[in-house]
Amino acid sequence: MSDAHARMATRAVHAGEPRPPRGGSVVFPIYPGTVFESEPGEDAGYLRYANTPTQEYLHGKLAALEGAEAAVATSSGMAAIAAVLHTFLAAGDHVIVAGSVYGGTGVLLTEQAERLGWRVTFASADDPAEWARVLRPETKAVYAESITNPLIRVGDLASLSGFARERGLASIVDNTFCTPVVFRPHELGFDLVCHSATKALNGHADVSAGVVTGSADLVERVRRTTTLYGPCLDPHAAYLLARGIKTLELRVRRQNANAQAVAEYLSGHEQIAAVAYPGLPGHPDHARARAWFDGSGSMLAFRPAGGLEAAEVLIKQLRLPYAAPSLGGVESLIARPAAGNRGRDADRAPTGVPEDLVRFSAGIEDTEDLLDDFAQALDG
Repeated sequence: MSDAHARMATRAVHAGEPRPPRGGSVVFPIYPGTVFESEPGEDAGYLRYANTPTQEYLHGKLAALEGAEAAVATSSGMAAIAAVLHTFLAAGDHVIVAGSVYGGTGVLLTEQAERLGWRVTFASADDPAEWARVLRPETKAVYAESITNPLIRVGDLASLSGFARERGLASIVDNTFCTPVVFRPHELGFDLVCHSATKALNGHADVSAGVVTGSADLVERVRRTTTLYGPCLDPHAAYLLARGIKTLELRVRRQNANAQAVAEYLSGHEQIAAVAYPGLPGHPDHARARAWFDGSGSMLAFRPAGGLEAAEVLIKQLRLPYAAPSLGGVESLIARPAAGNRGRDADRAPTGVPEDLVRFSAGIEDTEDLLDDFAQALDG
């Protein structure tokens, strides 16, 4: 069975694996070398070029997960996003950002973009007419997140990819919150998909990595950018990421189930003012999630009825989730995103993160234990 025809759980385990396995080893080995012998006329195997054996093995697995022709891994999610933007934007070029974005991306698209001469317009994720109004002759790309961080919204992704395609713009989407288990943006027409593989793709909070997938031509352009700037992924980290991916489907399904259960519980609790999770019928983007997603993701956000003070007390009262800013791991995590944005006003304006917003990343713990923990914390 080819990678393209295998279902997701099978792709996660078998995609990119050489058959017969090298040296008979079922586990692909780590090649720690930084330079490899090449034939005359061939590109040299060199770590910074992202073409060493362990890196290329990982790239094959990543591309198969997203249903793409090619992939390149980087040293972090922000390295992946920065590499894509540096590839497709030059000084004077314009990019439309549809919807809210992760804080680090926001800083890149405000403070750093100004220094680089990029022009950036933050627009609604839902209004093609607004995209048309802000379009300029120098517009080169559109950028969005499949589920926005941290407001948990799902924009009109199908219209956005079509808008870009009709106008010859590069369409870029950060798919970290969904993972390819839940959503594969290339199937909706997006050119390039980015991930912070530090999150769910690895899933064990012990690797920093990023991913870009797309057509062979576009990914090669991004790879040339990473070769120049040097955010290559170490072979040991590449090995750990590939190992983590093998359980991706199992982990994400459990995380989705836990997030759904917690969201339903919180939405019915008198001490919770609002819950944002696409799996809830009352979520404004529920219909889009049902149409495009296979699940609703592991991330939810909520606002306690008691405001900021109640949010801080609740986080302290919970026993299972770690109070930490990341997401997508086997351990549940909880954080107040606005606290992490202090001192970074440049990225708060476009995102509009309320002070009392709490973000919860569901892990793979027993569902009833998580619900019991929220019950004791809210009762307390």
